[in-house]
Amino acid sequence: MIDHDWLSERFAEHHDRLHAVAYRMLRSPRDAEDAVQEAWLRVSRADTDQVDNPAGWLTTVVARVCLNMLEARRARREEPAGTLPPEPAAPHASSHPNSLNGLNGPAGPEDEALLAESVGAALMVVLDTLTPAERLAFVLHDVFDVPFGEIAGIIDRSPAAARQLASRARRRVQGAATASEAARSRKREIITAFLAASRNADFDALLTLLDPDAVTGDVRGAQAVAEFFAGRAQAARPALVNGVPAAVYAQRGLPKAVFTFTISNEKITGIAIDADPDRLRELDIVFLSFGNKARQRSPGQDETPEPF
Repeated sequence: MIDHDWLSERFAEHHDRLHAVAYRMLRSPRDAEDAVQEAWLRVSRADTDQVDNPAGWLTTVVARVCLNMLEARRARREEPAGTLPPEPAAPHASSHPNSLNGLNGPAGPEDEALLAESVGAALMVVLDTLTPAERLAFVLHDVFDVPFGEIAGIIDRSPAAARQLASRARRRVQGAATASEAARSRKREIITAFLAASRNADFDALLTLLDPDAVTGDVRGAQAVAEFFAGRAQAARPALVNGVPAAVYAQRGLPKAVFTFTISNEKITGIAIDADPDRLRELDIVFLSFGNKARQRSPGQDETPEPF
């Protein structure tokens, strides 16, 4: 017999981590929430009398829902999002106290900052090229530390086959990360230098960083763009936005505008500004110090109030 109160409490207790699994599998906040809701519909109709490990059971249900969604997406040849520049490969989490193997609690800010910094866009761009089974095996094991024995049951393979799938995916992520590390680091340096020059109203430094044909909105040409930004970055911070170096203006810890940079031959050719609240809520943002140390955004924490 189903104890709905007990089941609802367990599901609410693990909701954040279940959503994290779905998001890393599907790379879409809305699809992730749909997967979690579908998982709830399934577990609410299931027999829970034999469930000894609610966390592991719920993880399995969500993973199977995600696997079905990925297979359907692959059949439709969908592209879930635009290609993103790669980031480093995911670290192993076998000793992490918040691993999904035990689901001891939701990840803290440090965990999310690490995940965005170390997995980031490389995971996303490479996952789109993997089969659903490869994707699930890699994400569950390498990101959330689910044992291969449990993964094997979800994908109807042997533990050895699940291990091989994850290993194949891992090699592809690591290869993409190695190829892009220097370019990504250099982009951060250029953005950080641009923000510093803007804060200090250093017009000459801005011109040095801008391509002669640089564009931002309706402003065109390096001199006009430099004039537009000179002295105006007092509240902007370097950040990783969906794993990609960018800049963010925030008030009281809440992002108000995101600045994305197009860079070619180490010169900034374009700066796009997005202040749409609905789109901003969909973004995974991790603030960086001017020394490029990651710090997860914390709603309610004051930021410099002056506008960009």
